[in-house]
Amino acid sequence: MTKQEDNKAVVVRWFTDFWGESCDLSVVDAIAAPDMLLKYSLHEPRRGRDDIKEFMTGFRAAFPDLNFWATADLIAEGDYVVGQWEGGGTHTGPAFGDFLAGSLPAATGRTMRFTGTTVLKLVDGRIVEEIGLDDGVTALTQLGLIKAA
Repeated sequence: MTKQEDNKAVVVRWFTDFWGESCDLSVVDAIAAPDMLLKYSLHEPRRGRDDIKEFMTGFRAAFPDLNFWATADLIAEGDYVVGQWEGGGTHTGPAFGDFLAGSLPAATGRTMRFTGTTVLKLVDGRIVEEIGLDDGVTALTQLGLIKAA
């Protein structure tokens, strides 16, 4: 396999095991670099395995049905893999204060469903960066944190 094919396989595992329907946090130790950067527009940047696990633990406690899936073939070039996705979940869990636009009280029952594009950088088979641009306006509007114009 080529480097690009190897990198795509790592990203497929990440998208499935970390962002998919049932999260397996052991994947963080298996394929994330120790100081990995996770950065999306809705949240404060996270750095390092423990911080990334903490982020996902809180996210999934607040949104127990959280799930994201690919909507297009991955594109790989050099150390980078790009993926498009869709996903979301329903806020039925505890209060959630991780959104930059504000916090949610416990169990609002609101559902978010939105899309995005993610660029992942891999070095020696490990993810060192995941930087995504998501449709945060849609998600935050659905959650009632911002009002539609």
